[in-house]
Amino acid sequence: MLIQFNFENFRSFRDEVNLDLSATKMTEFSGRVAAVGGEKILSVAAIYGANASGKSNIYHAFEYMSEYVINSFRYGDEGETFAQYRPTPFLFDSTSENAESSFEVYFTMPEDKTEKTYNYGFCVGKEGITEEWLNTKAKSARKFSQVFYRSEDELDLSGLPKNSRNNIEISLERQVLVVSLGAKLKIAKCKGIRDWFYANEFADFGDAVSNFFLSRRLPKGFVKDKDVQKKVVEYFASFDEHIQDFDIEKAQYEGDTKDEIYKINALHKKIDSKEMAQIPLGEESAGTLKMFALYPELQEVLSKGSVFFIDELNARLHPLLVRNFVLTFLNPEININHAQLIFTTHDTWQLSNQLLRRDEIWFTEKNKEGLSSLYSLADFLDEDGVKIRKDENYEKNYLVGKYGAIPVLKSIDILGVK
Repeated sequence: MLIQFNFENFRSFRDEVNLDLSATKMTEFSGRVAAVGGEKILSVAAIYGANASGKSNIYHAFEYMSEYVINSFRYGDEGETFAQYRPTPFLFDSTSENAESSFEVYFTMPEDKTEKTYNYGFCVGKEGITEEWLNTKAKSARKFSQVFYRSEDELDLSGLPKNSRNNIEISLERQVLVVSLGAKLKIAKCKGIRDWFYANEFADFGDAVSNFFLSRRLPKGFVKDKDVQKKVVEYFASFDEHIQDFDIEKAQYEGDTKDEIYKINALHKKIDSKEMAQIPLGEESAGTLKMFALYPELQEVLSKGSVFFIDELNARLHPLLVRNFVLTFLNPEININHAQLIFTTHDTWQLSNQLLRRDEIWFTEKNKEGLSSLYSLADFLDEDGVKIRKDENYEKNYLVGKYGAIPVLKSIDILGVK
C-alpha cells in the first residue's frame, strides 16, 4: 500500500508536496483503515481544487515517477538527449527552473508476510539522476536500513547481493535508475520495487486522447472468455441493468496488420419481445463507455492490491455512480487486498462526512505567483485556529470558500451587449 508520496519542483509545485495516506487519529470510519507493516493506511484520497490549481499535476507527478522507474533502463543511448526524459520543473522562478526535481514514496508490498515498509526515491537534474536511494524497515523496527544510495559522487550498493554489484557498476549510466537497471538484471530487491510501480494503474479522463483510447480498451480475456463477459455484465448491473449481454464477432478488415479486430454489440431487452436489441458498444453513452474503460484497471488493482490513480473521475459520470465506485475501495469486504484509489474531482457530492474521513479529503490551491500547494482537511485550521469537526457540512463550507481551493470568479462581461 502507498503510505506517502512526496515530490518537489514539478510543474506548478515548486515546494515539497506530501500526499499522506497514513491515517490520523480520528474516530470516523475507523473500521476501514488497513493495518499493514505497523502503519494504519487509508484506501482513498480525494483531491479537490479549482481549475488549473494543480490537481492534475499530482497525478502526473506520480505517473512520471512510475514511468521513469519502469522505463529508465532504456535511457542514455548514444545520440539521445536527456531533455525528453527530464520532468518539467516550476518555470516561474529562475532558481527552480534550473534545479532538480525529486520524487519519493513510502509503501508496503502486497503479499509480503513480513510487512516491511519501503522508502524509495530519486532526484532528476538537467543531465540525469543526481541522487537515488532505497531503504527498508522491518515491521518491528524503529528505523530504516539502507539498501543502496547513489549520488553524483557516490555509489553504495552494499545492501544488494555481492555478485550483482559489479554488473550495476559497469552498466549504470547517469540517466538510468539503479532500480530500473537492477530489475532488468533480475536482482530481486530491485525487481520488487519496479513491480510495485508496474502494478499501479492510471486513467486520465481529463486528456481527450487518453480518454479515446481508454474507452476502447477491453478487459483481459473479454473477447473469448464467457466468464469474463458475465462478470462485466454483473459490473454494469451495479449501475445500469439495461445491458444484458454482449455479442462479439471477429470483424472483416483489409490491410497487412496482424492485429485482431472485433465488433462488439451490447445486448438490450426489447419491450415487446424476448429477442435482444444489438447496440454497437461505441454508441453507448459516454458514461457507460467510461465505466467500461474503468473496468479492466479496477479488476487489476482489486486483485493485486495496487494503486489506481484517476484524473477527473467525475467527468461524464453521475455523482451517485462516482459514489458507488469510491465505496468499492472503502468496503473491506470487497477490497480484501487493500487496493487504493486516489482521484481528482470537482464533484462536491462526494465531499461528505457520510462518505469520507477528513484525512481522505485533500485540496489544491494556486496563489497569485502561480505556486500550487496541497493540504488535507484533517490539517486545515479555520480562522480561529481550530481544526475542522467531523460533523461539519464539508460540501457547503467548501463551496462558500471556508477551506479555500475554489476559483475566484468575475462576471464574464466580454459577452455583454454594449
